[in-house]
Amino acid sequence: MFSCVIKRNGSTVAFDERAIARAVLLATEAAGDEGADRVAELTAAIVADLETQHAGHALGVETIEETIEFILSQQGCRAAAHAYIRHRLEKERVREERDELGDIVGAILEEKHCENANFSRSPAAKMQQIAATASRIYYTDRLIPREFMLAHEWGELHIHDLDYYALTVNCLQIDLGRLLSTGFNPGHGFVRPPARLDEAAALAATIILSNQNDMFGGQSFPHFDRSLGEFIRARCPNTTEAEAAEAMAALVLTINTMHSRAGGNVPFSSVNVGGDATTEGRLVTRALLQAFANGLGRGETPLFPNIVFRLKAGVNFNPADPNYDLFQLAIKVAGRRMNPTFSFMDASFNRAYGDEVSYMGCRTRVMQNRCGPEVVAGRGNIAAVTLNLPGMALRTKSIAAFMTELERMVELAGRQLLHRFQILSHRQVQDLPFLMGEKIYAGSENLEPDDEIGPAIRNGTLAIGFIGLAEALVVLCGRHHGEDDEAWRLGQKIVSRIRELTDELSLRHQLNFTTYATPAEGLSGRFTMIDRENVGSVPGVTDKGYYTNSFHLPVDYVISAFTKIEREAPFHRLCNAGHISYVELPAAPEGNPAAVEKLLRHLAAHDAGYAGINFPLDECVSCGHHGLIEDDCPVCHGRRIRRIRRVTGYLSTSDCFNAGKRAELAARVVHPL
Repeated sequence: MFSCVIKRNGSTVAFDERAIARAVLLATEAAGDEGADRVAELTAAIVADLETQHAGHALGVETIEETIEFILSQQGCRAAAHAYIRHRLEKERVREERDELGDIVGAILEEKHCENANFSRSPAAKMQQIAATASRIYYTDRLIPREFMLAHEWGELHIHDLDYYALTVNCLQIDLGRLLSTGFNPGHGFVRPPARLDEAAALAATIILSNQNDMFGGQSFPHFDRSLGEFIRARCPNTTEAEAAEAMAALVLTINTMHSRAGGNVPFSSVNVGGDATTEGRLVTRALLQAFANGLGRGETPLFPNIVFRLKAGVNFNPADPNYDLFQLAIKVAGRRMNPTFSFMDASFNRAYGDEVSYMGCRTRVMQNRCGPEVVAGRGNIAAVTLNLPGMALRTKSIAAFMTELERMVELAGRQLLHRFQILSHRQVQDLPFLMGEKIYAGSENLEPDDEIGPAIRNGTLAIGFIGLAEALVVLCGRHHGEDDEAWRLGQKIVSRIRELTDELSLRHQLNFTTYATPAEGLSGRFTMIDRENVGSVPGVTDKGYYTNSFHLPVDYVISAFTKIEREAPFHRLCNAGHISYVELPAAPEGNPAAVEKLLRHLAAHDAGYAGINFPLDECVSCGHHGLIEDDCPVCHGRRIRRIRRVTGYLSTSDCFNAGKRAELAARVVHPL
């Protein structure tokens, strides 16, 4: 009666009654052989119904499937009918996964999809992104509990780095000194302890690369100057200024030219310096800063490593301090290169730890530890989840309802992180051969290759972040915390409550739950798009292409740099997993170091923990001219312009930004001094 069947993609195939018989047989077998002896009878009934109901019409595959379900149920084979329905749903899910993967792969190949601002466009990088997409789809449909995925899909929260959900942990502060003194095996043979500073610098780059391939986040040396200072005293005490300069220049060049993750991107790396006042430590810091000042082979600005200059009274903050000259050099370099950023060891929440506190370029801070010593080396963040504060405010509309919803969402985020932690705890040491096999992670010292890594990663942190405090306050108060004191106080109450709730989670589970001022890179724009679809364009909230980073004031709000600092700094103490504040300057302040120092002293006076200065940094690829460049270079008239901007704490080129970040970049205004 039917010559052909129309498939879902519009193509046709010959009608084959045997295909219906196979489907009926599989359904009866799945139902414990219910109706297995009636396959021929059931098949005949299905074909007869099709002939009666659809004779003379085009027959689609969906019609056949619906008829199979109907006849199985009508003929009393209800278990077989349910089994067939489950089979159909599974096939539909697989088709949707295939279609989603195909769409994203197409976008990656056409350069329309990139969640990470420092992913390259190489074939290896594209392959990495395609694999990440497949991994993400698998975890979404097969592993992560539905309540967590629904909250993620609805934009109530964001589960970061879904593609690595069950594979590895986020980031690490690496004990460089230990690895240089003992040697290590990066995978294909043992590397002996180096004998010269240039060898040590080369191995430092190797360590970053090797560890990055075992993790999905940043790598940092928490006491880079101290570690290499100790190395020089022990191995090469006669190291000269010229040798140190050559070693640090080579380190910077190597880090900016090597690629991790199968060639996907330059490792996200940071080094903390400025606190070592020994002759050798000072030598290392001075050489590193000068290498950044000089730039790469043609004078280009290095994007990595992010230098964090540690400020502390008695060490470098005041003119009488032994490292004050290094502080002045750091200011000079930052005014030219946007690096270093600056951390404040005398902040109320850092002071008790001496010079132990270290930051990563993105803002991550790992300090408190319920499961071991409160040190930074060997520790990092395990995973992060971010709360959508504007979406929460749009759902609730009142402050009281918002605070109630906030408690529910923090609890949900905590359970999601706990689920991820439990899965990761069952990974074995051999799954992370460098990170765990070389005993780099705190607590891994006594683990064997077949052991699970749970005892080690208990020393890490589980970060609950937030985004869009400014937009949430606009919904709740009509004004954000830069415009209104009442909104400012409410903002602190909201973030204080998040911190209280994460502290309660830590106590309850005896794990290191922390509050995170989320950097919004891959996330930028995602929440906004979802909320705009739900509620439309709300002025000051969903009418932009992005939500404001963490507790920051909106980037398009005109306010003096000093007032901006005063408004944002109180939030630093609340965000124990990491925080940062920026000021936007109209141009590179390399000719005005006094202004930069004044800003840093204002940050210190208002209890900030970590900060950086931003300004447009344009470089002509052809001749090396730098400054504000519009369309073409004013020197050589070349049009290949490298536009470097800060994103989530790190530097990147603006052509790598996603749509949300591009919208945010276009909206940035200068903060007058």
